[in-house]
Amino acid sequence: MSLRDIVPTDKEIVMREDDFIVSKTDLKGRITYGNKTFIEFSGFDEKDILGIQHNLIRHPDMPRAVFKLLWGSIQDGKEIFAYVKNICRDGSFYWVIANVTPSIDEAGKVLGYYSVRRKPHPRAIPVISELYRKMLDEERRAGTRDAIAASSQLMEKFLNEKGMSYEHFVLSLQSA
Repeated sequence: MSLRDIVPTDKEIVMREDDFIVSKTDLKGRITYGNKTFIEFSGFDEKDILGIQHNLIRHPDMPRAVFKLLWGSIQDGKEIFAYVKNICRDGSFYWVIANVTPSIDEAGKVLGYYSVRRKPHPRAIPVISELYRKMLDEERRAGTRDAIAASSQLMEKFLNEKGMSYEHFVLSLQSA
């Protein structure tokens, strides 16, 4: 199954307070591990997702610029916190606050990436949804070639007006 086969719906699945969605990927973003909660929320069988690109669960409402920021951070060896809207196999969706970090061996070599996701603070979703909607609008307006740059510029302007980094903004929304 590919992302093109999934038709988004308006049905939201809300994470439980004590849920932790955990997954690991290789350096190319292919899933090497997903815990039971990951399997439950994604709606896929484990055998169907191992070795598949993690972007299988990326909801089309997610701006590409957010993933550029995320990948840039982890490829630089840094962890990142981000709000992400994921899509389920049945088209429903769920929001998470993700903490993504590089998995490093004893010699300091990056082996892959590790992501732990949990329930976002409810007040964060309307704020982040509005920002992401504006970023998506900007990506569409700019066209495929310039989409990420245009969306990134909009996000940078938004964050500069708030006087904070993306991660600081995300964590400020999470702490109630």
